[in-house]
Amino acid sequence: MEKKTFYITTPIYYPSANLHIGNTYTTIAADALARFKRLTGYDVMFLTGTDEHGQKIQRLAEAKGVAPKEYVDEIVAGIKDLWKMMNVSYDKFIRTTDDYHVRAVQQIFKQLYDQGDIYKSQYEGWYCTPCESFWTETQLQDGKCPDCGRPVEKAKEEAYFFKMSKYAPKLIEYIESHPEFIQPESRKNEMLNNFLKPGLQDLCVSRTTFDWGIPVTFDKKHVIYVWIDALANYITALGYNSGNEDLLNKYWPADVHLVGKDILRFHTIYWPIMLMALGLPLPKQVFGHGWLLVDGGKMSKSKGNVVDPVVLVNQFGADPVRYYLLREIPFGSDGIFNNEIFIKKINSDLANDLGNLLSRTTAMIEKYFQGVMPAQSAKEEIDNSLIEMAVDAHKKVEKHMDNLRIPEALDEIWALIGRANKYIDETTPWILSKDESKKERLGTILYNLSETLRIVSVLISPFLPETSIKINEQLNIELTTWDSIKSFDGTRAGSKIVKGEAIFPRIDVEAKIEELNKLKEEQMKANAPKAQMQPLKEEITIEDFEKVDLRVVKVLNCEPVKGAKKLLKLKVDLGGEEKQVISGISKYYKPEELIGKYVVLVANLKPAKLRGEISQGMILAASTDDDSKLFAVTIPKELPTGSVVR
Repeated sequence: MEKKTFYITTPIYYPSANLHIGNTYTTIAADALARFKRLTGYDVMFLTGTDEHGQKIQRLAEAKGVAPKEYVDEIVAGIKDLWKMMNVSYDKFIRTTDDYHVRAVQQIFKQLYDQGDIYKSQYEGWYCTPCESFWTETQLQDGKCPDCGRPVEKAKEEAYFFKMSKYAPKLIEYIESHPEFIQPESRKNEMLNNFLKPGLQDLCVSRTTFDWGIPVTFDKKHVIYVWIDALANYITALGYNSGNEDLLNKYWPADVHLVGKDILRFHTIYWPIMLMALGLPLPKQVFGHGWLLVDGGKMSKSKGNVVDPVVLVNQFGADPVRYYLLREIPFGSDGIFNNEIFIKKINSDLANDLGNLLSRTTAMIEKYFQGVMPAQSAKEEIDNSLIEMAVDAHKKVEKHMDNLRIPEALDEIWALIGRANKYIDETTPWILSKDESKKERLGTILYNLSETLRIVSVLISPFLPETSIKINEQLNIELTTWDSIKSFDGTRAGSKIVKGEAIFPRIDVEAKIEELNKLKEEQMKANAPKAQMQPLKEEITIEDFEKVDLRVVKVLNCEPVKGAKKLLKLKVDLGGEEKQVISGISKYYKPEELIGKYVVLVANLKPAKLRGEISQGMILAASTDDDSKLFAVTIPKELPTGSVVR
């Protein structure tokens, strides 16, 4: 009988730097789903990879003095090593620099242009390099990117545009008639109400200001912009436009695109519209999971809270990391990573619950039966609840996994582990061992525990593959199929067990946290960017400089601007004349800290309106490149207000 297919994808990661624990979470979740589907009899295609083009990569490579391809090759090698370390069982790893992908994307672009879905025009607006996104003036927040909060650059260039608006009504209808398409439900409402229904703008799909990208075949000064290049990977990996589309015909449409919520818009709006234009079916589901929060916020290099998965695996092993991410992070919501909670979960769930169950069982078989598996020959009523729970577990786990409820699936497995530990206390094998007439009953109890562990081992194999193997080795388990756990008879009596070391040794929480903190400090010192001055701007003449009128002013009053988190409204004295200035420095100064200070004002700046308030100049300040520190330029009080700064 031909197997049912299951196609699951992760986003393709941007190799500007090494991946963090958040990226690892996405990939491990996809891996658990892929492994589970294989276990339950599906023909699985699991795709991951890297999105390697764009201005950001080009600039990083230039700064390092290497070619972009050389730069990404090094990062990609590290990503592949990480996935190997985490036991990620992907079937294909795609790179957008792969020749077959480049050719297929060029053909997609040409097809969309030929059928009138792509047209040439002019783009003028604001561009965020890290996000690779264009924004209008009204979309900016305090003059910065609304997605990441970083500075934007003014961009004006010739570009090709995709007619998103043409397909928007069709997509709205599809989403509303296919409630399973965008999950969780809250994400669906967000896409409809915030982006589609207010009106969808046409999408810029080419660039001319950099050349690290896939060239447009019929207009070589243009490179194909990220959205068509990156999103197309899900079909080019299957052979779309290659001349051999057997894999495409077999696996498409994808069963699940697993993505972070920050890129959901691209996967549920841009990508479906692209597929509609190409005449291809839409993926069955796009699932937008939450962020992994560290120290109460999103991971950020500037905050110094980025968690390196390599450090965690080296310290604790791959399976404890996989377990924490899969069990403790609500699938679809934001979750918290914290070293203390992580270590305590290893001690409680892995060492105490599972590890101790295996150790106790193998120790008793070794002690009372010379390491030979006893037979199930003296059953009693008390055994039934454990056996029934063990035999029913696969149904509950499968139901949760079919609904992408990974933590709930693990809850069911750990409930069975907890029941087995309770069964030991109920049956008191250590007391039975003292009475030779109870030998058969003792053997039955140990068989039941071993068989439960065999079932647990099969159930956890998609989530904790290394642990599953270790259990199998100690109990000499041979039967590990999904069908075998539907009955309670897969352990072979008479087989020789091999008691091993504790699979999860207990960890001294305080000592380990201290060790991790030291490692973090060392890592931050090693990774700290060397002080590097920003390049000087284009030379100006003394005449240019003299156009700027810098004056000493005294801050008379200062208060926050209503409805704006970053803005302060200052009243300043300029030589007896009162001026109003709006300044984005509330993050660095409380209003009362500025009142009475003498600062430097760009006094002849053309007035501008910010959040409904007139600003008649600009306060001079110095800041770090990442804006983590900022200081207004202050001067002694001896100078009268209105004094010229030169």
